[in-house]
Amino acid sequence: MIGLEVHAQLATRTKLFCGCAVTAGEPPNSRVCPVCLGLPGALPVLNGGAVDLAVLSALALGCDVHPASVFARKNYFYPDLPKGYQISQHDQPLAVGGLLEWTERGEARRVRIERLHLEEDAGKSLHEGFPGVSGFTGLDFNRSGIPLVEIVTRPDLRSPADAAAFFERLREVLVEVGATQGNMEEGHVRCDANVSLRPDGTARLGTPVEVKNLNSFRYLERALEHEVARQAALLDAGVEVERETRSWDLRAGRTVVMRGKEEAHDYRFFREPDLPPLRVGPERVASLGRRLPELPEARRRRLAAAFGLPDDQARQVGGDRAATAYFEAAVRAGVAPRQAANWITGEIARLLKEGRLSIEAAPVPPGALARLVAQVEAGTISLGVARGVFDRMWRTGGEAEAIVAREGLGRVDDEARLEGIVREVVRANPKAVAQFRAGKPLVLGFFVGQVMKATGGKADPGLVNRLLARELEQA
Repeated sequence: MIGLEVHAQLATRTKLFCGCAVTAGEPPNSRVCPVCLGLPGALPVLNGGAVDLAVLSALALGCDVHPASVFARKNYFYPDLPKGYQISQHDQPLAVGGLLEWTERGEARRVRIERLHLEEDAGKSLHEGFPGVSGFTGLDFNRSGIPLVEIVTRPDLRSPADAAAFFERLREVLVEVGATQGNMEEGHVRCDANVSLRPDGTARLGTPVEVKNLNSFRYLERALEHEVARQAALLDAGVEVERETRSWDLRAGRTVVMRGKEEAHDYRFFREPDLPPLRVGPERVASLGRRLPELPEARRRRLAAAFGLPDDQARQVGGDRAATAYFEAAVRAGVAPRQAANWITGEIARLLKEGRLSIEAAPVPPGALARLVAQVEAGTISLGVARGVFDRMWRTGGEAEAIVAREGLGRVDDEARLEGIVREVVRANPKAVAQFRAGKPLVLGFFVGQVMKATGGKADPGLVNRLLARELEQA
């Protein structure tokens, strides 16, 4: 049984309870003030923009938004927690209930949401590389007070792969509604996983173990795979699993003990005296609800139904609003839906990854792609040549027609010229000829490949096949 606690950094300009800017890569302790440092006498003031983003997240997940919620102090001592407590929400959260559903390999998945609440982030302990400090742990409070939304699931997940898939789908939803930028490398979305084992077919709960601070879908899956195997080995040996908090050691490929797991009462939650109850009226909720965009899973279903895309292509294209917009623009410009999806998930995805770009910044607009594909459809160039042309278009900004004309990339369909090339290829490969004549027709593909190589991929494939068949019969 697996349940997740996902923390997402809300995309606000300032922190949750003060006016300090939310930025990344700044010098340590350069974005702090008396409020986020917890100095005596400093009072918090709630960021209304963070509330709106949290409500949007709740509505996208189908949660019930409470008209009144309460902030509480979660008391624990840790060096990067300057106040000695964290302002969070406890028994009266912003929202409860909700559900996230998706389809994985043709099967429906559903995970219930238990609660969604607002809280502030802690600072950061730097054990290495802190400027001017050697042999000590440095503390950077720039992150202290950054607004987070915490989303707690019910223990509905039954495999590490499903947990990773849920984590990915949840991030997509939060990015889609603009609640978070979703940069995993910068820790914008991270999660803690609670996992336990129980005898199959029984209702008896196992002892849960928490694995902390996972900011990668793959690391989450690997950490849970290891933890499930570790707990199973203990139970098979008749040893009880201890309730504890563990972390994922990437280099060792295993979870390691951090500390004994705290119970809720160990945090000594009590109501935050410096903040009144948060009230979110029905008009505000309704107004925010009207801002909800088409969500990723609904978009995938629409693409599959409207354009006949298979599940894997609908998943990749529909997971990102900008990719969907590019796809639909390419289709409107004349590219067949399957072809448009192939280009987006193939060449375009590769080049975006190489350049670390988003598809909004793609240097080849959908219309230019359509003109390139039209040349393939007209038989002017082959698909292989088109890929090379697209690469040049991407890097130079040129148009397909100009590149094809300038570099002489048009399809070679001069029969006399191709006859000579085919004859040379057949004469140079007597062993392959013998295999063909011995009843191995697949060898024909080898000859086609050799001719295409000799013509730089520009030969007319249909003509090449006819000429090869005739030459091999005479050989």
